[in-house]
Amino acid sequence: MPTPTLLRSVRVTKTHKLSAAVLAAAGATAALTIPAATGDAHAATSAAPAAVKKVSANGQPAGAKAKAAEAKAGDAKETATLADSVKITAVAGQGHTAKEAASRAADRKPVEPAKPKYADNLDGWIKESLAIMKEKGIPGSYEGLHRNIMRESSGNPRVVNDWDINAKNGIPSKGLLQVIQPTFERYHVEGTANDLFDPVANITAAANYAAHRYGSMDNVNSAY
Repeated sequence: MPTPTLLRSVRVTKTHKLSAAVLAAAGATAALTIPAATGDAHAATSAAPAAVKKVSANGQPAGAKAKAAEAKAGDAKETATLADSVKITAVAGQGHTAKEAASRAADRKPVEPAKPKYADNLDGWIKESLAIMKEKGIPGSYEGLHRNIMRESSGNPRVVNDWDINAKNGIPSKGLLQVIQPTFERYHVEGTANDLFDPVANITAAANYAAHRYGSMDNVNSAY
């Protein structure tokens, strides 16, 4: 019969072996379980769906409507800018065209010849009167005007006759061709001064009167 000490030794040995066996079994299980767990985790990770994007009520991604509105606003702004640019270009073009048209019209406008300048003396007065007479169709020559002026006033545009019948009647003859006021008013030529003492107005009115009464001042050789 084994002794108590031997029995304890055997038990201890058996317990030790059993523990070792349990540990070994546990280790094997762990070895088998850990890789499986790792594989499962990897598979789970691979199988897991990607992050889910937020969607709006109409099924579009969140913010899509805002982006679409922003894009539409950008297009509208670009269109408006383009329209403004076209409008500005058109207005500028019209202004340029109008300016060119005005320039062409100015170029086509006939240039009026410069009015000749006459000397402020008897020669100049007669020549200016002859130019007006020609324009108005009043006959007369330089010689006829000059001859009658020298007889009537000696070329003094301010002379006044205060002794003849006209003077006695209160309407004295005045100026280069000694014209009375009623005659001057009746035969005054438009375009000349309305002044009996004005040399050109006096000559032209007298020539007009002589043309009506004598045919021309050239035909006058005495008081008329």
